[in-house]
Amino acid sequence: MTTSYTSPLPESIDELWERRSELTPDDAEAREIIVGAVDQIDAGKARVAHVDPETDEVVVDQRAKRAILLSFRVLGMEESTVGGFHYHDRIPLKTRLDGVRVVPGAIARWGSYIAPGTVLMPSFTNIGAYVDSGTMVDTWATVGSCAQVGKNVHLSGGVGVGGVLEPPQASPVIIEDDAFLGSRSMVVEGARVRRGAKLGAGTILTASTRVFDAETGEELKRGEAPAWSVCVTANRVKSFPGGDFGLPCLLVLKRLEEGQEHDKLALNELLREHGVNG
Repeated sequence: MTTSYTSPLPESIDELWERRSELTPDDAEAREIIVGAVDQIDAGKARVAHVDPETDEVVVDQRAKRAILLSFRVLGMEESTVGGFHYHDRIPLKTRLDGVRVVPGAIARWGSYIAPGTVLMPSFTNIGAYVDSGTMVDTWATVGSCAQVGKNVHLSGGVGVGGVLEPPQASPVIIEDDAFLGSRSMVVEGARVRRGAKLGAGTILTASTRVFDAETGEELKRGEAPAWSVCVTANRVKSFPGGDFGLPCLLVLKRLEEGQEHDKLALNELLREHGVNG
């Protein structure tokens, strides 16, 4: 994460960050600056992180994260209602949803960006998240604070995409374009699912998860599902003084041709072939 990057947000956010312990909801000037910055994130004009197309590095906008964290200091608790439901929170619900299909029960907080063409089933998208066009956030899926989800991604039912707000320089979870996350999969701690990767149901991926190629036995980069691959959670035996124990790892079952679509039925068939639920 060494790529030089200039945030589109005002430098005054950094100045406010240095005296954040002094800020309260009564500071109208600070609140105006901070709300304006988070509103740019809400509109997709700024984002917490992105992948640099030239270096393939994840670039984090610390100023965007700081603006979000500061908003919790300058926004007071307010009551709101949606139908018969009553809420009491500092962060309001998102209202900028042009071109987005939002099914009743879906919750997206202000400060998250949801691109036109996205479908939100009853799910939760937290502040700072970025969800690009053509993506399906399926029932009970959660997109954590500052998580970055690309185009044409399918987050199946119950998927958990973790959030990382602090520290500001920490990289959030990155789900790249055309990825598929099977039901109840969990991707957390700044892990990265590269373009076109498919995760079987119940797959767990963290930043420290060891990754192995089933065909060669080669160990790959930790915390990443390789591009255009089909992956599942597996176990690798490790010896300890108390005995031998199976520790979770990510197993790459198959490599796909770059750009190759892998429809859900074919994916389920492949996973069943290896004794894994689709």
